[in-house]
Amino acid sequence: MHIKELVVTNYRNYEKVTLTFEDRVNVILGENAQGKTNLIEAIYVLAMAKSHRTARDKELIHWNEEFAKIDGKLQRRNGPLSLEVIISSKGKKVKINSLEQRKLSEYIGAANVVMFAPEDLNLVKGAPQVRRRFIDMEIGQINPLYLFHLGKYQKILQQRNHLLKELQKNKGNKVMLDVITAQLVAEAVKVIAKRFEFIELLQNWAEAIHKEISRGKELLKLQYKPSINVSEKMELSKIELELYNGFEKVKEREIQRGTTLVGPHRDDIGFLVNDMDVQTFGSQGQQRTTALSVKLAEIELIHSKVGEYPILLLDDVLSELDDYRQSHLLNTIQGKVQTFVTTTSVEGIDHQTLKQAATYFVNQGQVEKKN
Repeated sequence: MHIKELVVTNYRNYEKVTLTFEDRVNVILGENAQGKTNLIEAIYVLAMAKSHRTARDKELIHWNEEFAKIDGKLQRRNGPLSLEVIISSKGKKVKINSLEQRKLSEYIGAANVVMFAPEDLNLVKGAPQVRRRFIDMEIGQINPLYLFHLGKYQKILQQRNHLLKELQKNKGNKVMLDVITAQLVAEAVKVIAKRFEFIELLQNWAEAIHKEISRGKELLKLQYKPSINVSEKMELSKIELELYNGFEKVKEREIQRGTTLVGPHRDDIGFLVNDMDVQTFGSQGQQRTTALSVKLAEIELIHSKVGEYPILLLDDVLSELDDYRQSHLLNTIQGKVQTFVTTTSVEGIDHQTLKQAATYFVNQGQVEKKN
């Protein structure tokens, strides 16, 4: 799949810009704080209906404007596709081929993107919520139903936490806590099962890619680390039982603390290289190779599931990688993945892929394509 045209209106520092893109590599050049990342972000929002940089949608709207709008014309294997995202103070609207979608879970997956930015190098060494966000967004792209169950889980979790805070003040009802816990467990089981399945699939790709980047010296293993004692080999009924047992064990502690202590919102992902925890004991180079391997694995996983390569967004990440990892990344995408690269300069990056790229110059919210 590839994006042919992007129209951005009242978005960040852009009043209105219309751009056409090549189906290969598109390099977006410019000094810092000119709007390069805003363009990449707009493509991400077009696909995912949310930013990778902020949870506050109003930050995406141009100063003193009522709304922001992103229109995209894409080419997919089975034909052209039109996507539209409108963000205003009243909320968010999403459209596929001019038809408004009632739920975001019906919209996400129409276009697939993989984002790789400097903060993604924190996938390994960052906080658990970074890894949970990663896994949730990626599963959602290939299985929109997952987002539906995750959304339900998060709403029930809010209700449960509110009730626990009431019980902490000797208010509320413990019977109601049991009712809400049962509702939470029903959704948690589905979320956990899908996460186990995704990590196993991602492992298959990431292991081979990591082995190649490390020249056969390192073996990468991915682990899903739930907050309760369950494994991917367990049946759903067994996972459900373990969740109930887990909640029962911490019930009084949860009431004392006023928050839910077990469940998917507390889970994590582990990365092992040659059976060593990379997060704790790995060098910076090993951590970066692991993050790169996982991102490249993501591209292949999406391709295997949807039959097309996703759009790759590389936001100022080439400068963060050494020449060897840089070359491996560019060799991998060459000729098969539509890619957007933001950078202040291509000097020092001697690779055929970038020499053949379409180039755009960004300056103070204005974009000019190089002939």
